[in-house]
Amino acid sequence: MGAEGTAGRGRGRARISPGHPRYKWVALSNTTLGMLIATINSSIVLISLPAIFNGIRLDPLQPGNVSYLLWMLMGYMLVTAVLVVSLGRLGDMYGRTRIYNAGFLIFTVVSVLLSLDPFGGGAGALWLILWRVVQAIGGSMLMANSAAIITDAFPARQRGMALGVNIVAGIAGSFIGLVLGGLLAEWNWRSIFWINVPIGIAGTIWAYRSLHDTGIRTPSRIDWWGNITFAVGLTALLAGITYGIQPYGGHTMGWTNPWVLAGLVGGVAVLAIFCLIESRIAEPMFPLRLFRNVVFAGNNAATLLGSIARGGLQFMLIIWLQGIWLPLHGFDYVDTPLWAGIYLIPLTIGFLAAGPLAGHLSDRLGARMFAAAGLVLMAVSFLGLLLLPTDFGYGWFAFLIFLNGLSGGLYAAPNTSLIMSSVPSEARGAASGMRATFQNAGMVLSIGVFFSLMVAGLAGSLPQTLSTGLTAQGVPAASAQAIAGLPPVGTLFAAFLGYNPIQQLLGPHTLSRLPAANAATLTGREFFPHLISGPFHSGLVVVFWLAIVMSLVAAVATLVRGRGATMRRPDSVEADPARVG
Repeated sequence: MGAEGTAGRGRGRARISPGHPRYKWVALSNTTLGMLIATINSSIVLISLPAIFNGIRLDPLQPGNVSYLLWMLMGYMLVTAVLVVSLGRLGDMYGRTRIYNAGFLIFTVVSVLLSLDPFGGGAGALWLILWRVVQAIGGSMLMANSAAIITDAFPARQRGMALGVNIVAGIAGSFIGLVLGGLLAEWNWRSIFWINVPIGIAGTIWAYRSLHDTGIRTPSRIDWWGNITFAVGLTALLAGITYGIQPYGGHTMGWTNPWVLAGLVGGVAVLAIFCLIESRIAEPMFPLRLFRNVVFAGNNAATLLGSIARGGLQFMLIIWLQGIWLPLHGFDYVDTPLWAGIYLIPLTIGFLAAGPLAGHLSDRLGARMFAAAGLVLMAVSFLGLLLLPTDFGYGWFAFLIFLNGLSGGLYAAPNTSLIMSSVPSEARGAASGMRATFQNAGMVLSIGVFFSLMVAGLAGSLPQTLSTGLTAQGVPAASAQAIAGLPPVGTLFAAFLGYNPIQQLLGPHTLSRLPAANAATLTGREFFPHLISGPFHSGLVVVFWLAIVMSLVAAVATLVRGRGATMRRPDSVEADPARVG
């Protein structure tokens, strides 16, 4: 190592050899930057959608444009869920830093292309969706290999701390993106893509100059059939869930749509074929033998459930703030994305405060109890939010979302450390990809699951509430009934995007026939939030109870121990590769 270190210094001071004591910190800082930029980008669009649609002159609430909205929202997460395992496996085969560095480069170049969208309307939306898909490939390369690079660089006694910094930065990035997106969207919608460019250029150059492959490279053939069946099966399943949210054939949702059913059933069938293929070939992309280790299997299950619960919270809080609470407290609809991001800052602070500390302490005290305690505390925070009134006092709300962020930070690093330390070193790229797949798939599933539950809750009470509220303001009964009969998903998306849809639903003809005071009330800040607050809270009860159950089941899954696993530290599994199976 001394000779290599000397050679490294001879090539330039910025080049630190793998044997240098500081190399592990270089690896941690660069991969943490990569994770941060990849996850910020998944949520920065989320809160900037109103500005983006205004910028490309497209009404997101028109029925034909809902698909654009959903794919702009979910396309990035879906692609990362599909590709991270394959790209992690390629990292095992050809070098983790090689795949990681290429990901930084792709991500940066595509950020420029996104910001230069030359079209408007549907063509402009398609440009953004397609290039976001390509950008997600770069993001997947970063996500799939960052944890494996860190695991290679750090000794077992410091691994939990290092993974804690990396993973919590990644998770916190999804909430930092909300604040950053709100700020940048106020200025110019293109800036939410430009912000990636200087960071991406610096990170790419730094990665190519500084990172080395220190792990065990495993030469093997690419599992083409495994890659194809996994991609097709998971894409069909998640796309089916995505389109299941949309109305179909007079129903409030699309679960009876033949294409949705084909995606769900066909996706499950293709994934079953994928599992059969992976169990029979010598060099699978998705080593199913790793799931014989109950620590690996249990903590990946906890990752999926925790991601669904956390993703559901994120969307519900945005709807709650942008569609109801902020307008009721005097904020104009055009300003609600910015202020929703600002009012969610305690959630991010909780993540950033607990994550690295939990990683450090779990190295000394054991990871299982930290992971389980974090998930139990998460369930407690969901229960507290469940008890809040719709028009809450911000102090209690801030405390509960801080508690939720804190609980996520306590859980994330120990959970990742348990997963990564339960596999042999030559499988770390694949294991990192699997963990990221469960996490990203959970985010996509959360949209389908929680939006469906919320729409189902709204469908029972919103039509009557909407009809009564409109007729009370002088809207003709026939017009009120027609509006009340529209699918509630439009109302939900309006709240999610911070829109007041009443003016659009009534139209200028109906509004012009109403007394001026009534028309002003209907299109003002308070009518729509008051109207949907009751039905929204009914749906919220169902959503948060499901999140509580998921968090508690995930907590149990983190406590599972393999046969003979008596040591407290997660790296005890690594010392016994036979347990991996």
